[in-house]
Amino acid sequence: MPTIPSLSGLRGRTARPAATRIPVPLSAYVVDCAGWTHEAAINEVRNRCEGFVWIGLFEPDDEQIQGIAETFGLHELAVEDAVCAHQRPKLERYDDILFMVLKTVRYIEHESPTTANEIVETGEIMAFLGKDFVVTVRHGQHSGLHDLRASLEADPERLLVGPAAVLHAIADRVVDSYLAVTEAFEEDIDEIEAIVFAPNSPIGAEQMYLMKREILELRRSVTPLAKPLRRLGEGYSPLVPDEVRSYFRDVDDHLTTVSERVASFDELLTTLVDATLAKITLQQSTDMRKITSWAAIIAVPTMVVGVYGMNFDFMPELRWHFGYPMVMVLILVACLFLYRTFRRNRWL
Repeated sequence: MPTIPSLSGLRGRTARPAATRIPVPLSAYVVDCAGWTHEAAINEVRNRCEGFVWIGLFEPDDEQIQGIAETFGLHELAVEDAVCAHQRPKLERYDDILFMVLKTVRYIEHESPTTANEIVETGEIMAFLGKDFVVTVRHGQHSGLHDLRASLEADPERLLVGPAAVLHAIADRVVDSYLAVTEAFEEDIDEIEAIVFAPNSPIGAEQMYLMKREILELRRSVTPLAKPLRRLGEGYSPLVPDEVRSYFRDVDDHLTTVSERVASFDELLTTLVDATLAKITLQQSTDMRKITSWAAIIAVPTMVVGVYGMNFDFMPELRWHFGYPMVMVLILVACLFLYRTFRRNRWL
């Protein structure tokens, strides 16, 4: 069995030292270019007429990706998308090369959804797929593929079908992360739901809108990916062999599950927002009734004291010895009567 150098790591133009030489079959020759240049790697694969090259880039700029784009014949529009990022999930075909964009998501740990400022962090993975190469461009610290590459290298049979196996593994990894995020999100929504319907809950509408915003971010990552996966599973390109298409259909099934969960989360949050706004409106109405009740009670002594404060010479009971106590008693009785009336009507 020939010995092939296992090469790993390229960030921009800076490559890591070559890894230890490990005996692997030629059919499992996967390179993401460190010990060799990308030109030497692809030339070696094409001279042997077997295997493929996997080059991984992390947030490259125009200058760093240009040499790779020229070597592999990458379309300038796709290269521009890969550098600029902030793309929707999509699948495009440029001659004999496929360009796929996937949005990655990561759940941000927090003590409580009522105090969190951000729940979901997004990134991107762009993949160029040719007949004998895969070029991946990552954006976002959480979108690493090192462990995925290691698991593929440990399973050479998966790589026999060619570079499409790498694209499937990436898509499967991304969709699995969607499932993990939705499961964590479900716990947050359950907690929010319990708080919303609890008496005297402290949650406000702004916290609900934060959850809605994060669900929208997740939905923008998940929903547009359905069409690209469906096309790959239906034979959109000969670069994806028949034996890989069924795996893409399985990933599409998992994505459907995620999409249904996200849609249900969105509907539930809409209901919770409505319930929160209704509680706020009810609380405001209750507060206004209390304010009105106390204003009416305070108006009685204010009116009486105001009348006696006008300093007229002829006032009712002004010269009577018990006039002052009688007025105070009348004020107290009137206030107690109003108080009991408002309490009976549940205004206080």
